[in-house]
Amino acid sequence: MTLTQTPAPGMPTILPGAGTKPLVIGLDLSLTSTGIAGHGWTDHIRTKTRGDHRLHYLLGQVATFIRAADLVVMEGPSYGHAALAGHEDMAGLRCMVRQFCYRHRIPYGVISPSSLKLYGTGNGRATKGEIRSAVADRYGLHTEGAARYDEADAYVAMAAGMDWLGYRLADVPARAAAALAKVQWPEQVPAVAQ
Repeated sequence: MTLTQTPAPGMPTILPGAGTKPLVIGLDLSLTSTGIAGHGWTDHIRTKTRGDHRLHYLLGQVATFIRAADLVVMEGPSYGHAALAGHEDMAGLRCMVRQFCYRHRIPYGVISPSSLKLYGTGNGRATKGEIRSAVADRYGLHTEGAARYDEADAYVAMAAGMDWLGYRLADVPARAAAALAKVQWPEQVPAVAQ
């Protein structure tokens, strides 16, 4: 979506400075099913393409969601993950998104998988299903379909970013909120922070 196009279903309609809350976008980057979230909505990008075409497509699609963001929070790498297929492309995708943010002066944070789980559930070893349930319980947002876990992860990343900026979306136990201290936040706090 460009700023002059009508938003797609599920896309945010607020622009930076247009409302009382900043536009924070959460990303659960994946080569096959990227989860994306903003306050009150989730979406996903799915692709079966390969190689450079896939990376180009994914970056273009992610860019439509983040180009107007006040802050982007993406889940970082899972170094303990056993499946290394696509490792180079996955690392490349993360770097491409970071560089897009850098070039467009969009502050971004990187939250590790264990910190995302801790913030979302209070347990740094939570399962995908537990994160999804916690998003439904804490925020009243039910993610459905094949990308439900990716979207739930992205929602937790977004909620952590909102919390860091001073816009906590729901009550978060102190143990879960402690995860915010472990996130790689931007060096400069965005102007939208409370």
